[in-house]
Amino acid sequence: MIVIGLTGGIGSGKSTVSQFLQKLGATVIDADKVGHEAYMPHTGVWQQVVDAFGRGILQENEEIDRRKLGPIVFADPAALQRLNSIVHPAIYRMIAERLEEMRRKGVKVAVVEAAILIEANWTSLVDQVWMTAVPEDTAVERTVKRSGLSDEQVRARVRSQLSNAERARHADVIIDTNCDLAEVERKVAALWGQLLAESKA
Repeated sequence: MIVIGLTGGIGSGKSTVSQFLQKLGATVIDADKVGHEAYMPHTGVWQQVVDAFGRGILQENEEIDRRKLGPIVFADPAALQRLNSIVHPAIYRMIAERLEEMRRKGVKVAVVEAAILIEANWTSLVDQVWMTAVPEDTAVERTVKRSGLSDEQVRARVRSQLSNAERARHADVIIDTNCDLAEVERKVAALWGQLLAESKA
């Protein structure tokens, strides 16, 4: 089984590329969704997060309220580090288990879609790192359009992430998505063909 780690900044077209890969036959693991599962009430991660940040971060149904947790951790690097040290290893283990299950089922190509693949040190789970990249202005424009956040809010998020140059140092494949969807799809199809040809070589 070949495992692709797909990463990229906010608004860089990561989910679009992921959808195209799925259409071509890849099985996708969305790290965001795995993260949501890790936060489910009364799991080990949930308990550690509540112990670290208090019950004030919970909604009435006992779920962690990310809108309450967000401002606490993004205003304090030490708090963010604490949260990440609880959550990232748990998500790593959950993704590793899913990949193992896919291997047993005979899946040929798996994609781990994760914005923080590099920052969270999850690259050991994958065989290749693919990254999506666009100029900052394009990323901001796309994200403002779909999220309703202001230009300044989005720029702050973009700048809090790794830069394209930093990500590129870890990437085996860089996909420039600063083009129309049909062109992105063509690029992904070409990379897919190459990947399958190499895997048979």
